[in-house]
Amino acid sequence: MFEQICRGVYLVGGGQYSDVRDCLVYAIDAGDLVLIDSGCGPGWWRIRDNLCEAGLDPARLHTLILTHCHVDHIGGATKIAEETRCRVIAHELDALAIGAGDRVKTAAGWYAITLPPTRVSLKVPGVDEVLHFARGDIRLIHTPGHTPGSMVALYETDGKKVLFGQDIHGPFEPDFGSDIGAWRDSMRRLLDLNADMLCEGHYGVFRGRDAVREFIERHLAAHAGKDRP
Repeated sequence: MFEQICRGVYLVGGGQYSDVRDCLVYAIDAGDLVLIDSGCGPGWWRIRDNLCEAGLDPARLHTLILTHCHVDHIGGATKIAEETRCRVIAHELDALAIGAGDRVKTAAGWYAITLPPTRVSLKVPGVDEVLHFARGDIRLIHTPGHTPGSMVALYETDGKKVLFGQDIHGPFEPDFGSDIGAWRDSMRRLLDLNADMLCEGHYGVFRGRDAVREFIERHLAAHAGKDRP
């Protein structure tokens, strides 16, 4: 089962699509096949089947982008990389927890999942990284707050800006290294993007600039005046 979100963008994992513990997993056919997050691991075979159903060959997966270090987003990365030989990308500030399989910072303990150490082949430094593909660029933007190394991805298709903001809603916990002040700054930067569509990691897809803005502003308002997780 899959859902085509727009041209070249597909929802292929999460909840009813793969495993109840998975975040929502998105695929981009950018000339090369790109996956946004991996789910927690056990649902990979369903994600693989969903890719096939969508006409996307899992064997040609080129890039797996890990938006942050939590297990529901990264748990399948090692298996996927071993099977497809794709490159695995994460921000350098979350790469240590991913590489070590840290049960606390990755929330693997919350999910009671055994998380193998995961090799990150490209660590994004700083604020921005642009990945070039035949059908358009994917811009990775550092958005600290939920975790120190949280990132979003921005992809343009048919003149529309699609924002993959997996856990921009939070939650915020000291064990995650969360920083609500940094998160507010990150959300303001996302508002400035004027994205036409938001593919969120747990809340689904929001279409239209007004809907995207309302979602972000609603969560900003919910955490107004808070300085700590």
